[in-house]
Amino acid sequence: MLKCRTVWKKLAPLARASSTVCRQNVRRTGLTSSRIPACVPVAHMSTGPAGGGRENQLYILLVGAACVGGAIYTYRTVKGDSQRYQDRIEEISSRSYKRATAEPATPIQSEPSAVDATETEVILEPEPEAAPSLEPEAAPSPEEPSPPAPDAEVAVPETTELPPGGPAPDSLKVPSHTPYLLIGGGTASFAAARSIRARDPGAKVLIVTDESDPPYMRPPLSKELWFSDDPSVTETLRFKQWNGKERSIYFQPPSFYINAEELNGAENGGVAVLTGKKVVHMDVRGNKIKLDDDTEISYDKCLIATGGVPRNLQVIERAGEEVMKKTTLFRKIEDFKSLDKVSRNVKSITIIGGGFLGSELACALGRRSTEYDLEVVQMFPEKGNMGKVLPEYLSNWTTEKVKSEGVKVISEALVKSVVCKDDKLEIKLKDGRLVKTDHIVAAVGLEPNVDLAKSAGLEVDSDFGGFRVNAELQARSNIWVAGDAACFYDIRLGRRRVEHHDHAVVSGRLAGENMTGANKPYWHQSMFWSDLGPDVGYEAIGIVDSSLPTVGVFAKATAKDTPKAATEKSGTGIRSESETEDTATSPVASLTLAPTVEQHQDEYGKGVIFYLRDKVVVGIILWNVFNRMPIARKIIKDGEEHADLNEVAKLFNIHDD
Repeated sequence: MLKCRTVWKKLAPLARASSTVCRQNVRRTGLTSSRIPACVPVAHMSTGPAGGGRENQLYILLVGAACVGGAIYTYRTVKGDSQRYQDRIEEISSRSYKRATAEPATPIQSEPSAVDATETEVILEPEPEAAPSLEPEAAPSPEEPSPPAPDAEVAVPETTELPPGGPAPDSLKVPSHTPYLLIGGGTASFAAARSIRARDPGAKVLIVTDESDPPYMRPPLSKELWFSDDPSVTETLRFKQWNGKERSIYFQPPSFYINAEELNGAENGGVAVLTGKKVVHMDVRGNKIKLDDDTEISYDKCLIATGGVPRNLQVIERAGEEVMKKTTLFRKIEDFKSLDKVSRNVKSITIIGGGFLGSELACALGRRSTEYDLEVVQMFPEKGNMGKVLPEYLSNWTTEKVKSEGVKVISEALVKSVVCKDDKLEIKLKDGRLVKTDHIVAAVGLEPNVDLAKSAGLEVDSDFGGFRVNAELQARSNIWVAGDAACFYDIRLGRRRVEHHDHAVVSGRLAGENMTGANKPYWHQSMFWSDLGPDVGYEAIGIVDSSLPTVGVFAKATAKDTPKAATEKSGTGIRSESETEDTATSPVASLTLAPTVEQHQDEYGKGVIFYLRDKVVVGIILWNVFNRMPIARKIIKDGEEHADLNEVAKLFNIHDD
């Protein structure tokens, strides 16, 4: 009734005016009471008969048609509005907050009230036939449907948190613009977001990732998580560090982030994560991106931290779908969960690759070999484990260490073909050897993800891969790159690309600072580490390539010289988090003593390995020596020649008990 009354209030004056005009015209033509008018004009400026004749009849016909049409229009409008009103009331009373599927309708944006217009922008979602209005008493018009009853739903501001059971993720509003856009949900993106918020507390940061999880640490996926005693570790993703303390692999709990659809209306800013969305196109001139669902988001400043994708062997890719189903490319949380399940249900797993990831997974799975009656095989083309990184004598020692963990090691193995027969995988090597297994883990390196380079017109380095950036990690004036995907220039070691956690943390942090106007150069020498279980581990910095000449200085290890003891001392499981450059002291200058030769011994408890290029130290590995990285960083930064590296090794206190 409310709607009908408001409709009539608006249309009644029009009807009355129309009726008055009609009566006046009829009276003027002398047809009011069917009598001849008292005064008839004698002549007219026309060729028709006196009194108007045909013209007056035509005029009367038109007026009559207008009256009839107005009456019909009024009747249909009132009846239609009444029917739509009843349908609207029934629809509102039966629906839940999550809108049921309805007939498509053109989205209508109603005008906000005077109070709300100055406080927040309210976008109304489309509704069947009508959209709710913030002004229940507004008069209807042909262009705008009538308002619902007073108890009907009203528009929800973007700053209002949706209750449980609200719209599904696909229906949530994605911000059309964000001041800071971070592409990729890894360590570099999170470090940048934290840095941006530190320098600009009110900043609004949107992270877009194709993964289903918020930012998390990747190192525990191949290290500590495998040594957890918790049977539900694949669900909780919490692990005990070597020092016994428990933590989650996620950098922050879900409560740290705000919903993406609330970001624009957040008074104090915040960090939002848009999961399960892939950026497929980048328009650097228009400062906007396109997602895989065709959604467009514009930005003021953008960080590309897309990381990389695991490489695979071509022989496996060509082997067919059956082989691919039994192959894991280890990188994400889903890969850890999948491999954990596989390791509990098969009899044999073969790891192809002798680098960091392959060796860590081999040791981790080797620990399970006895408990689950699992055969673990590791094969690689080098002569020894970590053969591309460690000098030969240390590589051989590491190979024996991996074997002692219950792993069958096959060195100098070049894969020729892989086939699936009788639900088993047969790996044929080029020298004729045949290995049968149930599952393959391909750990043969990482390919930087530079898919956006073409659409964005960004330069990719032909030697190292990755987006080429300047000293401030910029690829363009308002685009930065950090983490695995960045190819930067090292003032000491030349152009490089680094794929380790510490580099992602520091480069992401610096990129975030520069996005807020810091204009700082990236001069950091990042470190990386690898653990072969809780008893043997090493930290490295610079260029560590086994093809370079090396000098190793070793000492007898004690109970304190293990990864477990190192985390107990530092209080953290991610050793790069405990780094402080201000603890470094100036290394010994060039001495007059003769250069020393590598120390060969049966046991390498702890020590320092120096990698040389043109007699200058360009890389250092600290073998079971921890919390000394600032010293190593200082040595590389100075770039000096050292006559006796034995004396330089004393700076690391490796001979102390």
